[in-house]
Amino acid sequence: MTIYCTVTNDLVYDQRMQRICSSLATAGHQVVLIGRKMKQSIPLTAQPFHQKRLGCFFQKGKLFYAEYNIRLFIFLLFKKMDCICAIDLDTILPCLFISRLKRIKRVYDAHELFCEMKEIVTRPAIQRFWKMIERYSVPKFRYGYTVNEPIAAEFEKMYGVQYAVIRNVPVLMPAEPVTATEKFILYQGAVNEGRCFETLIPAMQWVPCRLIICGDGNFMAQAITLVQQYQLEEKVIFRGQLSPAALRQITQQAYIGINLVESTGKSNYLSLANKFFDYIHAGVPQLTMDYPAYASINRTYEVALLITDISAENIARQLNNLLRNEVVYSTLRQNCVAAREIYNWQQEEKLLLNLYKQIEHR
Repeated sequence: MTIYCTVTNDLVYDQRMQRICSSLATAGHQVVLIGRKMKQSIPLTAQPFHQKRLGCFFQKGKLFYAEYNIRLFIFLLFKKMDCICAIDLDTILPCLFISRLKRIKRVYDAHELFCEMKEIVTRPAIQRFWKMIERYSVPKFRYGYTVNEPIAAEFEKMYGVQYAVIRNVPVLMPAEPVTATEKFILYQGAVNEGRCFETLIPAMQWVPCRLIICGDGNFMAQAITLVQQYQLEEKVIFRGQLSPAALRQITQQAYIGINLVESTGKSNYLSLANKFFDYIHAGVPQLTMDYPAYASINRTYEVALLITDISAENIARQLNNLLRNEVVYSTLRQNCVAAREIYNWQQEEKLLLNLYKQIEHR
């Protein structure tokens, strides 16, 4: 099939869509991934699928989403395709309308419970707007998939759709020798609201190593202010967004990974973040939340310290425990090596390709 996939982000850093589109392209489909071109966008990297970025006058907020969706609809209107896949709610309407106009198959890729993210839940008017779109659109997408069982169960409960579970996990690659020059703590991913930076950064006052933050997002300015407020400029380092290859390299060198998220919003509570598996594949023990999806995996393969208390004092206490307790640390690290053999893209890819095979022949 010719498959068009749509996102609102810059394509360079989207490892999840790179994996998905590469797998579909390698299986023989013609794949086009459409994203957003920003002022600071760097050149696209070569991929086994086609890529297209749409430029917008507006860069954020309501006007951006309105402009991008209109531009996306117009772009798709003149393209020939057999299937269209909306990635998350912010591109679902153009995909729905195009699929009806062209009478083609449509798929919903739900990376999260969009309407239950903290930045949506805490803004009632905005949540009502997105919820209206969700209620209108999602029941019309018969085919879909999401990242874990709890989120799939929520979609079935809300809209009666039965979506497949395809985890967002890295490609299994041979372990490489690591030559780390220091013990450091790593946070990788979006620097967004609800990621506990308000307590993680102050916690670094009592932790005897550096925290390196790789990513960007809507909480970046506040995070920088917190570092200045606590005079941690030498201890908390912002590296910005890195290419997938550079991010993988720094993750392998880290001593501890951070994956903290507030429970505000059901999406956070039911989440299963990319970074959780990125740390596992790098053999890096992590500090993460005692939420259902993480706890379920940790019961089988104990790869993390799970916490519910996200106070600065407790975060510091748990990080220092990992830094000082070599027995616990070694156990978690060995479990990561075992878990990566189970949770990897080579396994999840089979589920993805099987799903699209079913869609193609229906």
